[in-house]
Amino acid sequence: MMDYVNAFVSMLNGMSPYLLLGFFIAGLLHAFVPSAIYSRYLAGTGLKSVATAAAFGIPLPLCSCGVLPTAVALRRSGASRAASTAFLIATPQTGVDSIAATYSMMGLPFAILRPVAALVTSLIGGMAVGHWERKGALDDIGDESNYEFSELPKGLWNKVLETFKYGFFDMMQSIGRWLLIGLVVATLITVLLPDDFFSTYARWPLLNMFIIVLVAVPMYVCATGSIPIAAALMLKGMSPGCALVLLMAGPAANMASMFVVNNAFGRKATIVYLMSIISGAVGFGVLVDYWPGLRELFVNALPCHVMQHHMAVSWLNTLCSAALLVMIVVALVAKYWKSYQIKRNRTTAMKEFKVKGMMCPHCKANVEKGLAALPGVEKVTVDLAKGTALVEGNIPDQLIIDCIEDLGYQYEK
Repeated sequence: MMDYVNAFVSMLNGMSPYLLLGFFIAGLLHAFVPSAIYSRYLAGTGLKSVATAAAFGIPLPLCSCGVLPTAVALRRSGASRAASTAFLIATPQTGVDSIAATYSMMGLPFAILRPVAALVTSLIGGMAVGHWERKGALDDIGDESNYEFSELPKGLWNKVLETFKYGFFDMMQSIGRWLLIGLVVATLITVLLPDDFFSTYARWPLLNMFIIVLVAVPMYVCATGSIPIAAALMLKGMSPGCALVLLMAGPAANMASMFVVNNAFGRKATIVYLMSIISGAVGFGVLVDYWPGLRELFVNALPCHVMQHHMAVSWLNTLCSAALLVMIVVALVAKYWKSYQIKRNRTTAMKEFKVKGMMCPHCKANVEKGLAALPGVEKVTVDLAKGTALVEGNIPDQLIIDCIEDLGYQYEK
């Protein structure tokens, strides 16, 4: 039992200071950078708009579910499908929090290559969609009405409060559970798998990459939660190229996001989106494993860096780990307590709609705002824990269902 505890604590101590710094920067970006600025420069289909969208997306701490409503909003406020697709590909692969955590767990080479790979794959995908968009060869996706972004809090003090609320509460609700799952999975891998497990299959790295793609693309794993898993697998002999495939393909897509992208951007754009992620992940994985000297650079950086953090457990590491766990527990308890209160206060006048694809506070806010704007709606309450929307008012059910799907989510009967 102590082996599991020690492995979990060691990984948590290595990541926690960098995660807290990343969450703080995420809060600053959210509170001080107007969301509407992301659509102002993204109307074109050429390299400039695509590169701008990718550059905007890389530091944003949005997962593959949280990025969807943002990308749909960008599209409906004037951004091209090319720029929106680049944003979709780049954003969930990275984020200031995951870049910091990547450095802490996997070393500087991975921390540098990860955002570079996200940028390149998003440029390729965005330019491909832009080529078809200019030729008018993309699917017709219907009405693309204007979308209004939420206003930033006014006043410096309110922005400071929003920085801490978003970074250390909303973000914890969004990825806290997935981060803990990633650490638990990494702990099990570290303790249970033999040290030479993956070295047995090291002569077939390309086959390993495609197996990882088949497993990682359909499932949901956030950019930060994938890091301890990839680090643990590398310590068991997995090649750095295969680990990079997991870090890129896992966070960038899942089954829910593919359905939403298909609905909001069209079938051909969805194919480009998916193929860009897969080809980019495998391409960079092959580069790392087969380029002379690169494989050794990544392999040598990981054990030294990880072991250094595992052995040097200072009071700062311990304090940061304790603070991180407390924040995650508080955020998750508040999330499920809110669900209990919603259930207790529900009235017979409220209609319940099951919404598939809501996984974070971004999703919750997006659905609440969209439904509240419908004529006839008096009250909207979204239960994120259960994935439901309770709507009160004199409005046909079909209008609510249409609004849910227009926002980029799926209605479940």
